[in-house]
Amino acid sequence: MKTVDLRSDTVTRPSEAMRRVMAAAEVGDDVYGEDPTVNRLEAMAAELLGKERAIFVPSGTMSNLTALLSHCGRGDEYIAGQDAHIYRWEGGGGAIFGGIQPQPLDFEEDGTLNLDRVRRAVKPADHHHAVTRLLCLENTQGGQVLPLPYLEQAALVAKELGLAMHLDGARVFNAAVYLGIPVREIARHFDSVSVCLSKGLGAPVGSVLCGSAALIDRAHRWRKVAGGGMRQAGLLAAAGIHALQHNVERLAEDHEHAELLSSGLAHIDELMVTQARTNILFVTPPEGSAPALRKALAAEGILIGGGDAIRLVTHLDIDGAGVERTVAAFKRFFASWGE
Repeated sequence: MKTVDLRSDTVTRPSEAMRRVMAAAEVGDDVYGEDPTVNRLEAMAAELLGKERAIFVPSGTMSNLTALLSHCGRGDEYIAGQDAHIYRWEGGGGAIFGGIQPQPLDFEEDGTLNLDRVRRAVKPADHHHAVTRLLCLENTQGGQVLPLPYLEQAALVAKELGLAMHLDGARVFNAAVYLGIPVREIARHFDSVSVCLSKGLGAPVGSVLCGSAALIDRAHRWRKVAGGGMRQAGLLAAAGIHALQHNVERLAEDHEHAELLSSGLAHIDELMVTQARTNILFVTPPEGSAPALRKALAAEGILIGGGDAIRLVTHLDIDGAGVERTVAAFKRFFASWGE
């Protein structure tokens, strides 16, 4: 029985075609800048995002970390969402490595940061305060796509305030496909953009940080300091190239499957279900039922995440049959729950 793993889009496995290009990849020592496949991936990513250069790193966490360290110095500050990955889920790396202070703000319901609150959060020029340098946004945020007019306004506010802009674009290709636009139309508002290759795009490892030549030069140093200097990394970069060539437009299928899953689960009275947001939705079962629900679904080969508000994520290893199995399993559980 095929496992239906809805915990994250990081759980995908490389296809046979991806494995073939990995096995055939031409490699060199990337720390010396001599891996031709890494160089090709970086040039491709920079071109797609409309930036001067890019750097290949092992993870999205390292991509965001090198961005923070490249934009900010010790005693500087960045503004981000209270639940943003760069603030909440990356171990405080900016503070640990760079002495960079976070200033978290609550997200609005649509995943944006209120720009008036951003203005008020910027510290005045006073020796008592950290120096606010950077505004970090996330797209998608909990699966929600940031509106293009909002990005335009955020960029204007950041320029007015003298802030650089970084985008945690782990799923920015989901946002671009959802909007039906080239990804560079989102990226153009930002000084740096981090993109995960190992989420919906289906590569086994890696992210790219894109930005100006000067910023990426600084990021190279911080990647090395953080232990991210890889050698014959073309084996991994080849998977990223394949992902960018073959797995971008198909993200629309993940969005469709998330909508099907959302609409199917919405018919279960015991569940509170959010509408699908690109490839992500959230379900909240009755209080105290989540552990039993997880156990029952796992027994049927269906894996879901933790917590009481459960995130479900569709990806290239989830097909229509997997969605149907999941909805049916939820229905069976709640048909007998409480007996």
